[in-house]
Amino acid sequence: MDVLPDPTPRPLDHLALIGARDAPALADKAGLLDHGGLDDAVGALAAGLLGRGLRPGDRVASWLPKQRLACLMPLAAARAGLVHVPVNPLLKHGQVAHILADSGARLLIAGRGRADTLGSGDRPDDCALLVEEDEGAALLGHGDHLPPSSADPDALVAILYTSGSTGRPKGVMLSHANLWLGAVGVAHYLGLGADDRTLAVLPLSFDYGQNQLLSTWAAGGCVHPLDYLTARDVVRAVGRHGITTLAGVPPLWIQLAEAEWPVECVAPLRRLTNTGGRMSVPLVRRLRALFPAARLFSMYGLTEAFRSTYLDPALIDEHPESIGREIPFAEVLVVRPDGTVAADGEPGELVHAGPLVAQGYWRDAERTAQRFRPAPAASRHGGTAVWSGDTVVRDAAGLLRFVGRDDEMIKSSGNRISPTEIEEAAIASGAAAEAVALGVPDDRLGQAILLYARPAGAEADADARLTDWFRHNLPNFMQPARVIWRDELPRNANGKLDRTALKAQATEETR
Repeated sequence: MDVLPDPTPRPLDHLALIGARDAPALADKAGLLDHGGLDDAVGALAAGLLGRGLRPGDRVASWLPKQRLACLMPLAAARAGLVHVPVNPLLKHGQVAHILADSGARLLIAGRGRADTLGSGDRPDDCALLVEEDEGAALLGHGDHLPPSSADPDALVAILYTSGSTGRPKGVMLSHANLWLGAVGVAHYLGLGADDRTLAVLPLSFDYGQNQLLSTWAAGGCVHPLDYLTARDVVRAVGRHGITTLAGVPPLWIQLAEAEWPVECVAPLRRLTNTGGRMSVPLVRRLRALFPAARLFSMYGLTEAFRSTYLDPALIDEHPESIGREIPFAEVLVVRPDGTVAADGEPGELVHAGPLVAQGYWRDAERTAQRFRPAPAASRHGGTAVWSGDTVVRDAAGLLRFVGRDDEMIKSSGNRISPTEIEEAAIASGAAAEAVALGVPDDRLGQAILLYARPAGAEADADARLTDWFRHNLPNFMQPARVIWRDELPRNANGKLDRTALKAQATEETR
């Protein structure tokens, strides 16, 4: 089916009503669930949750791998009038303890192995525990079934915690409308249909990870959830299930681009989508060569507004560095410090307005006021906007290019330097497979540039190639003062390169 960009939001659990009743909706280790079965399972799980003594508005946290219970929770919590708090299964007990306490969760659903890692005080006294191995089947097979809800689309339905890259994790408050319109909008511009099969490899606690489920169901398609250990696991699953849609973040795409892809695993793919950071130009070229028949979507987003822009795949060969234009239902402006709209070619802050804007940070008025502010006067939507802190440039054709985050910009010898530009130069040299540039204190320069890199070949050769490339392609003030080679670079729970961990390492190594 073609998904039309209908701007009228509905309760989130109504996504279970869209697909043909006998069409596949979820294929997991428990078997195949059609869309009729999806609706039944959502109704049973919603009744089971309320049977645990939860009341509308209560928060329920799930700390689970990508099995059936985890996949159904976003819709079941919505149907029961609860607020879902998905927790990344890669997080450790201290991080989970913070999320449980901060959200005020009344119930934690977790596997026995993860639950056993929680120590005294990690789980609040008023937060009950449900161990999936002991009670999950009964929860899913509850005898009662709740019918589709009549929830207010503006009601709170989920709290997604950020990875905490800039401090303690913040709980982003999302409404039914935020998630419904995000699902419909993505399904529309990706061109998803009922015959599409999405391999869900991103964490379901991640905004786009959850959207893997929601946008596929909005199109009446089928989701194949996968917890993978290696890139080879992803390649095999694509071939085994005839996957048509694959989403990733740049570090995963780098691994997939380095993997061997048999012809039968390449053939079914219709679209590749990227979020969570910009793909380098060499990576774009590599993916286009590997998957010439697949449409490659480069996208930009932030949890506070879900998704802001995407690039039409027809333009990616000519504009591989672009993040495109605003997605359906989004309004994106490039704004000067005085609040006026920047001219073409002039850097400015990306500001996102419209119905995809979240409701703020859970119980954090101070940080909400910093990020969620009145929209610029030029906004057609008005109201509250998300001021991203990201610097972008719009060209004469209306395409946007990401420059960098204000809080990551390096200030050296009076110059403001985008770490992204240095990182992309390192990768373009062919010497580095991945790179992270940081500013470290320097008495003479203010900040010197420190580059962490994973070599693409032999480290000794890589060092010489990189140095030569920088000397010929970057001005002196953008030359790294030091390059530190690592066989692996740290990643956070969402699979992104962990700048916070590298900053901590840099502090130690530059003392």
